[in-house]
Amino acid sequence: MTFKLQPFGQAAPQVMGILNVTPDSFSDGGQFNQLDKALQHVRQMIVEGVDIIDIGGESTRPGASAVSVDEELQRVIPVIQAIRAESDIPVSIDTSKPAVMHEAIGAGANMINDVRALQEAGALEAATKLNVPVCMMHMQGQPRSMQNQPHYTNVVEEVLQYLLERVAICESAGISRDRLVIDPGFGFGKTLQHNLELFHGLARFVATGLPVLVGVSRKSMIGQVLDIPVEARMPASVALASLASWLGVAIIRVHDVQATVHAVRMCQAIKNTD
Repeated sequence: MTFKLQPFGQAAPQVMGILNVTPDSFSDGGQFNQLDKALQHVRQMIVEGVDIIDIGGESTRPGASAVSVDEELQRVIPVIQAIRAESDIPVSIDTSKPAVMHEAIGAGANMINDVRALQEAGALEAATKLNVPVCMMHMQGQPRSMQNQPHYTNVVEEVLQYLLERVAICESAGISRDRLVIDPGFGFGKTLQHNLELFHGLARFVATGLPVLVGVSRKSMIGQVLDIPVEARMPASVALASLASWLGVAIIRVHDVQATVHAVRMCQAIKNTD
């Protein structure tokens, strides 16, 4: 199956449903790390209107432990194969490892979602060879230490400049611009104030003409503003998804698919009204 990013600005954002097949992800760790449970969740997301399934086999929450290539492959490949056996829903692989990129795309995944923006050894070459859409995210530091006093002079300018530099590097390597997505990386080496400023500045990212992915679902920025636990953050997550939709982002990465799909469709109905 060939998967193409939808044309910029021509339709409602695509809703990307999160499937963490990990024991330690911040919101749903351990819920879907068995094949039958993972498949059941995928089927439910499809019913709810998901556009893309994003599968991750290594947690990138603050303080998360590293996972070997073999372990990550054992977590994600059977799930991709099982999904492909019964559905043609687009699948994204959330990984920074070239070997996992190769195996996942070979198993039927359609897109790469890399929190390290193809900076790991061999990742840029792998993405170039695989010829699929790639989302590159900004992260200051690494997951195990990224929240240890992150600092910016101007977070919007610095994150945007970093992503544009990565785009230029990808284009120089032979990855066409129409296969690239940028993600400001909410919560990845950012304080609450940084996250709020980034969201306030989303229009700057959209104005590049590149598809923008936003992932704020259930994140700590919501907990910090509202003083609520992870399990109570769905309404605020949907509110932020609505704002992102209104601002013109291309992909919204979420845990709560149906509520987000409904919110995005309502936003688009209003935007399309003369």
